[in-house]
Amino acid sequence: MPEDPVEHIDFDDLDRRAVSQPLITKIYTADPSAHVFNGRIYIYPSHDIDAGDAFDDLGSHFAMEDYHVLSLSKPGEEITDHGIALHIKDVPWASKQMWAPDAAQKNGKYYLYFPAKDHDDIFRIGVAISYSPSGPFIPQPQALRKSFSIDPAVFKDDDGSYYMYFGGIWGGQLQRWRFGSFNAEEEMSPVAHLPADNEPALCAKVARLTDDLLEFVEEPKDAIILDENGKPLLQGDNKRRFFEASWLHKYKGKYYFSYSTGDTHFICYAIADNPYGPFIYKGRILNPVVGWTSHHSICEFEDKWYLFYHDSSLSKGITHLRSVKMTELTYDEDGKIQTIDPYKAK
Repeated sequence: MPEDPVEHIDFDDLDRRAVSQPLITKIYTADPSAHVFNGRIYIYPSHDIDAGDAFDDLGSHFAMEDYHVLSLSKPGEEITDHGIALHIKDVPWASKQMWAPDAAQKNGKYYLYFPAKDHDDIFRIGVAISYSPSGPFIPQPQALRKSFSIDPAVFKDDDGSYYMYFGGIWGGQLQRWRFGSFNAEEEMSPVAHLPADNEPALCAKVARLTDDLLEFVEEPKDAIILDENGKPLLQGDNKRRFFEASWLHKYKGKYYFSYSTGDTHFICYAIADNPYGPFIYKGRILNPVVGWTSHHSICEFEDKWYLFYHDSSLSKGITHLRSVKMTELTYDEDGKIQTIDPYKAK
């Protein structure tokens, strides 16, 4: 979308041109992480609310305080809202801002991974457990050791190993961990502590999980993204470099790492031969949507692939009141993902 003021957008026309409609309209939801469990599609989104917090570039207005789980039997069918699966009041270590979650399944247990600010206003990543994919989930008393920043995404490889990808700059605080520990200096700007534009961009982090899925086996590593010449993407390359919203899926033996470019509003992807990378930048998956943020997941169901994402069209462009959507995703014969325009041309 052009970066026009919201008041100049014809939302009725936008809805007519949209390639998909909100999956649920009774509540606002965003950041959908989709998985197929027991033959059914389950979606783990954040739950947007209007808490009255001031709008700023650090995301204070994203004041989410609980999670709902959504599910559907197949694309196009009616969606089920399973209600509140976890509330921040039940998480001892967390104080506010339950942002984008993800989920995993192992041995009959379901694990909900979520970021939230602790009582020192530092983002950590927690985990809660259920015997049902729809919850309710019981949180662990402490956040994952050595976890930080936001946007956990958990990938199960073919050998049964599980990996977590995470991190987000600006309000996600990744830049404040740039030198290995949290920089507690007052952050007056979302770009404070970032590398210079001509330096390598900050990367998402990746770490393999323990067998019980409750800890990291190792120190988190950089998920480096390289350009076509084999050089790390630079911080100033903001139409391609990582900002937030990691996701990892596998297609025909290759590892596809996808992510949001944040302030330029693209969902992009890069490919590697192993889950650690380095990943070679390949292109865009989704062009900009209405609303400042873009966050997604990719899921296969009955031999078709789907992109789950969100926009702010239902709320008439209110940035922190978003709605999850889904549309089919396609590859060409070489494994390249075909770029999706979220709204058809006039």
